[in-house]
Amino acid sequence: MSAQPNPSVPPRDLIAMCALGIGQFGILIALLNWGLQHVQAAQAALIFSLFPLLTLLLAAAFGREQVTPGLLAGVLLSIGGVAVSLAPKLQASTGGHWWGELAVLGAACTGALCSVLYRPYLQRYPTVPVSALAMLASVLFLAVVAVPEQWLTRVTTFSPGAWAAIVFIGVSSGIGYYLWLYALKHESPTRVTVFLSLNPVTAALLGWGLLGEVLDPTLLAALALIGAGLWLATRTPTAQEARERAG
Repeated sequence: MSAQPNPSVPPRDLIAMCALGIGQFGILIALLNWGLQHVQAAQAALIFSLFPLLTLLLAAAFGREQVTPGLLAGVLLSIGGVAVSLAPKLQASTGGHWWGELAVLGAACTGALCSVLYRPYLQRYPTVPVSALAMLASVLFLAVVAVPEQWLTRVTTFSPGAWAAIVFIGVSSGIGYYLWLYALKHESPTRVTVFLSLNPVTAALLGWGLLGEVLDPTLLAALALIGAGLWLATRTPTAQEARERAG
């Protein structure tokens, strides 16, 4: 049943939605950025690719999803595809610190938990107000956390080009976050998060198309693995599988 606007939102729901916004749009980003200061980007991307697997395990633990062989195989194949796409960069990595790896893993765990817990609120309330509330809470949280970095003074020194980049990133992030929550409203968390496996491949293709970077031959194998994983994870279950899930 689709959500209907409800002018009377219980305070506990407001607090929960603010907390989820802070978690997924604030703490996750902060942990990921901090982790990237201490580990190579390829290592961080590989660790972060565990996001859908963590989501599946948490969703199963909360009783929100059932771990089926096809869904699990799809998630694992997508992670394998990410690993293949990152293999050349992983071989060239110079290592990092365990606390950076732990921070990236913490970011993935935070995102997985928020993705699982968001669904009841997204089904109860319209997506746009939930997105706006979540992003507002996360921005206020990050503004407070960033006070020691003297961001109030630094923003006055930004050039027009920097402001244009900030506006572009902010608007695109807002649109992306809305689409993310819209997907979580209509699909299971694992089926949504498994599409994150396309991130490294998309980055490689954009680097090739916009920056003239050389594509590694392993990218085709990565695409094949990710494509197979997405198909397995998102395909419609057969009648027998549906009966097994219900039974």
